[in-house]
Amino acid sequence: MPDDTTGDRSPRVAARAYYRALDEGDYDLLAGLLAPEFVHERPDISLEGRKRFIQFMREERPTTDTSHPIDGVYQQVDGDEVIVRGRLLDSNGDNITAFTDVFSFEGEKIDRIRTFTA
Repeated sequence: MPDDTTGDRSPRVAARAYYRALDEGDYDLLAGLLAPEFVHERPDISLEGRKRFIQFMREERPTTDTSHPIDGVYQQVDGDEVIVRGRLLDSNGDNITAFTDVFSFEGEKIDRIRTFTA
């Protein structure tokens, strides 16, 4: 199975790379994955624009030392929407929340993520 080091930018690979960028604080990789008009909708906040989202992730999010283990990645057979189920863990590996993210794409770029938490 190709991964994000092979240059394959399928929606599934891009979605996995998104979490790696967050977990490693790789904001250059994150910027390269997102469309300029990117929107992130989550239960507590909506962020519009790639620059605004990256600023939030870099400087404003409440907990920065987290990881996102992925439990499943699902893609429509003839579509480019990807659904990812996973968990947000703190630096000790303790569960903060379970999540389901729905990724939408514009070409190879992520243009929207809708996050649902448990």
